[in-house]
Amino acid sequence: MFNVSRRAFTNTKVAAVLGSRSMASAASGQSAIGQYSGSKNSNGNYEVTLIPGDGIGPEISKSVERIFSAAKVPIEWESVDVTPVLRDGKTVIPDEALHSILRTKIALKGPLATPIGKGHVSLNLTLRRTFNLYANVRPCKSVPGFATHYDNVDTVLIRENTEGEYSGIEHEVVGGVMQSIKLITKQASERVARFAFAHAIATGRNHVTAVHKANIMKLSDGLFLQACQEVAREFPQVQFDEVLLDRACLQIVQDPGHYASTVMVMPNLYGDILSDMCAGLIGGLGLTPSGNIGRDASIFESVHGTGPDIAGMDKANPTALLLSSCMMLRHMNLNSFADAIEGAALKTIAEGKMITADLGGKASNTQFTDAIISKL
Repeated sequence: MFNVSRRAFTNTKVAAVLGSRSMASAASGQSAIGQYSGSKNSNGNYEVTLIPGDGIGPEISKSVERIFSAAKVPIEWESVDVTPVLRDGKTVIPDEALHSILRTKIALKGPLATPIGKGHVSLNLTLRRTFNLYANVRPCKSVPGFATHYDNVDTVLIRENTEGEYSGIEHEVVGGVMQSIKLITKQASERVARFAFAHAIATGRNHVTAVHKANIMKLSDGLFLQACQEVAREFPQVQFDEVLLDRACLQIVQDPGHYASTVMVMPNLYGDILSDMCAGLIGGLGLTPSGNIGRDASIFESVHGTGPDIAGMDKANPTALLLSSCMMLRHMNLNSFADAIEGAALKTIAEGKMITADLGGKASNTQFTDAIISKL
């Protein structure tokens, strides 16, 4: 079976590879890689926090709920609102949502809107910081039967998720002059590098490439690259090399197969840009799953926009959120359910008879969801 997520995310195997290298979390007793530690409730189901999101978020979240119900996945959803609140001058996640995620240890999140401009805090960044979601895993794999300009895309990008340009350290030097500080630490760099090497072993890739601009940012990116080089010595069975960001972009668009057997690890901003570029090679963000792995919890999400222009019109494509939910199921060791749902979704797309407009079809969200359910 074609598998867009399994090869790209098998967290239990990653945990086994890291073994004693994982740092213990005093708060939760979990390993640093966020190994799932939830248990079944009195109804025999696992509880999962659901963040429906904004715009089309509630519609695609409902599609996932319907498909999970049809597949009889042993999950109970706990829907929460993450609209931030001000407390002591700081923007924080509402207590209800915070306690839910800390209790369930796992969440599925639809798209969240962040207005552009001064004074607006990114909810996605707030969630990453609140739960220390330090590793973002973004697989991009060509979907059989869905034609694009490329048919050999199979990349896995691991992005440091907590610092870099997204640290939020900005200030006005003088009028008309702003300064944004890029924060890189050895601890965070080593942590995400170690995750990348363990991930490479667990998924059979056995090759890690560090992406950087240490030729220009000699101290910050230089530290990140040095951390990757040092961690590489802990994994002699894994081939390691490094590449400049601009060269990596050129190589990927010329021949995506160049990185087909490689796990690429990089600082925050580079991962944000490069992962979206790779998504474009397979048909867009609507086909791309994503997982954020943290110390105390893990959150899986769709990374596309909120689609306010089609919200409430039954036109939204739930594929990205659905494939992210399959990553989540594998994180929970519910592999058979993930296989069944993913297989049904990809078969529906390959057939091309009942797909949404963004995929070249005319089906509604409901019709697309029904088609997937019919194949379970």
